[in-house]
Amino acid sequence: MTSTRRLWVILATLATISFGALLLIGAQIVREAPPIPLRVETPDGHVVYTHDDIETGRQVWRSMGGMQLGSIWGHGGYVAPDWSADWLHREITALQALYSTDLGAIDYDTVSEDQRAIVDARVRATMRTNTYDPQTETLTVSLERAIAIARVADHYVDLFGDAHALEGLRESYAVANNAVPGPSRREALAAFFFWTSWAAATERPGQDITYTSNWPHEPRIDNVPTPGAISWSLISIVLLIAGIGGLAWYYAGSREEAHLPAPEADPLGAERPTPSMLATRKYFVTAVALFLAQIVLGALTAHYAIEGHDFYGIDIASWIPYAVTRTWHTQLGIFWIATAWVGTGLYVAPLIGGAEPRWQALGVNLLFGALLVVVIGSFTGEWLAVQQVLDLDMNHWFGHQGYEFVDLGRFWQILLFVGLLIWLVLVARALAPALKRPTEVRPLVIMTLLSTIAIGLFYGAGLSWGTDTHLSIVEYWRWWVVHLWVEGFFEVFATTVIALLFVRIGLLRPALASQAVLFATVVFLFGGILGTLHHIYFAGTPQSVLAVGASFSALEVVPLSLIGFEAMEHYRLGKQKPWIARYRWATLFFVAVAAWNLIGAGVFGFLINPPVALYYLQGLNTTPVHAHSALFGVYGMLGLGLMIFCARGLAADHRWDDRWLKYGFWSLNIGLTLMIALSLLPYGMLQVWANLTTGFWYARSADFLDQSIFDLLVWMRVIGDVVFAAGAVAIAGFMVRLWILPKPDRKPTAALPAE
Repeated sequence: MTSTRRLWVILATLATISFGALLLIGAQIVREAPPIPLRVETPDGHVVYTHDDIETGRQVWRSMGGMQLGSIWGHGGYVAPDWSADWLHREITALQALYSTDLGAIDYDTVSEDQRAIVDARVRATMRTNTYDPQTETLTVSLERAIAIARVADHYVDLFGDAHALEGLRESYAVANNAVPGPSRREALAAFFFWTSWAAATERPGQDITYTSNWPHEPRIDNVPTPGAISWSLISIVLLIAGIGGLAWYYAGSREEAHLPAPEADPLGAERPTPSMLATRKYFVTAVALFLAQIVLGALTAHYAIEGHDFYGIDIASWIPYAVTRTWHTQLGIFWIATAWVGTGLYVAPLIGGAEPRWQALGVNLLFGALLVVVIGSFTGEWLAVQQVLDLDMNHWFGHQGYEFVDLGRFWQILLFVGLLIWLVLVARALAPALKRPTEVRPLVIMTLLSTIAIGLFYGAGLSWGTDTHLSIVEYWRWWVVHLWVEGFFEVFATTVIALLFVRIGLLRPALASQAVLFATVVFLFGGILGTLHHIYFAGTPQSVLAVGASFSALEVVPLSLIGFEAMEHYRLGKQKPWIARYRWATLFFVAVAAWNLIGAGVFGFLINPPVALYYLQGLNTTPVHAHSALFGVYGMLGLGLMIFCARGLAADHRWDDRWLKYGFWSLNIGLTLMIALSLLPYGMLQVWANLTTGFWYARSADFLDQSIFDLLVWMRVIGDVVFAAGAVAIAGFMVRLWILPKPDRKPTAALPAE
């Protein structure tokens, strides 16, 4: 195994170079993002849209739920259309009709084959030719195109209003009636949709690809995968194979045995939880409560795909519309997992540090109160925003930002950031004594502290944009939060904490465990930092994003191919001595994390990582296959495992009942598997076929998704959902029996003082 000192040098060098490259590419995105015209006008000077119209439209879009109600450039919800692709389809259709009448035909369907070729060529030229003048910041559109734009805009003005003719379509999209009150707001919203579509259809200056690298798939205007997407996809597959082979060779040739014979008794058995450690119980109970709420909202959100406005005949869209339920569902996933991990950090820090800092328990309790304020406040603001109670400026600060996973208003976002900084201080001061001791475990403690610092600071990336920041730049920073903060540094933190806990109970050699964690972090971050770019291939970014993202995101999968070995070895350690069975279910959750890491982040993640694959799969239900199996399968299971490990030290033995954990563990894993296999995956693959054969707009259209097969697939999901929910209820029941409704007191174990 490479020496610890050398691994630290490699890690520091890698992080510096990778983040430097990521920032340089960010600067390139700023320079080459699709321009927002000062004016969109016809040759005779008639102004179609202004810059202010487009920007106001984006604020309206954010206020109604943004990415939670349909998607833009493939990012967002799946019941309503992708508005960029939908506008593009409708504008092309309108132009075909206009150009057909110029040739004397009634409509496009009645032109001859030769005339159709003329019309198609004219439409392609109109849509793909870049008529933006950077000197005057003016986009000039033909008179015919201005007419087509007006027709499409009228459709959206009616759709987001209460026009009776579109009632059925609103229900198919789960768009509430009068979702955007006032014609001026709806007209501005249409302007924003037009601009996102224009960027998706118009070629970059001097190039034959659009600003979104020819996404979405729309054969009528030659929006097909670029040569770069195909070639970099092939390169990414080669890099994946080479990376797995190289890591397997290194792993087999240089790995040393890090395990120790198990002690005769549990080294933590005599530990007495400190007041701050005991205070973390409320974090774990709250995490489970939020988890249950997420499941309820998930079921309600899924049902909107069947009844767009109703819940078994009850009209609920007027008071809790789809945009709200999906917002709360996705946000709760982040909140409950983060709460479990934050509680783990607060519990583990004094255990590792060996001392309770003064006022630590007070800090833990105050932080808990602050986090509750953020949850309740942000949820209230999001509901008020979608109900269009807030004005657009107030919406930014207290309502709905509209960006998936970073939905909460800026005020609540700042409070959450401050809360994470407080958490960082609380963990750091509790770890401080262990940092001062020159022991073999010190590198692990340093790594824990560094990952804690990264978690505290990197959420700040979500504060880097304002109301007028270009959408491509917002997407760049948003994925710093979603990919680097959630998927990156939280995983490093969890890996380090797990290693520390196994060292603490005497099953891992500290020096070799430190080297193993450092090596795993190096391998993970090597692909993970620059792999962030694979999320924004088609978000108005240049080809360098596609090249770098494809190469490094493939390498993200490499460590996942071997992570299961470590998990299984940890599980086998549990059979050495009877006392280790105390941690059996926590360890099994860690084994499940390894399995879902390989399946969800590895297999399903790589399914959508290569550019040419993501080109056809982005924005379809193949994406939530990866999201569910990776977000819950990896980070959710990890949160539950850490929570159970901590609970083991916080509860007396006579209050512990493994039967609830056994039922919960297997129900969650089986339910998640059924959810994916019976519903999400086949649903997504049918959409992929529609995209391949017709176009992306059709795969997301009401005409396609209103078929009975999709209703059946949504109902099939109920099977997995019920099994999964039963597992969550079992975990909640375990927590209730453990702390809320305990059995009559018996003699406590040495792990806790008498209560």
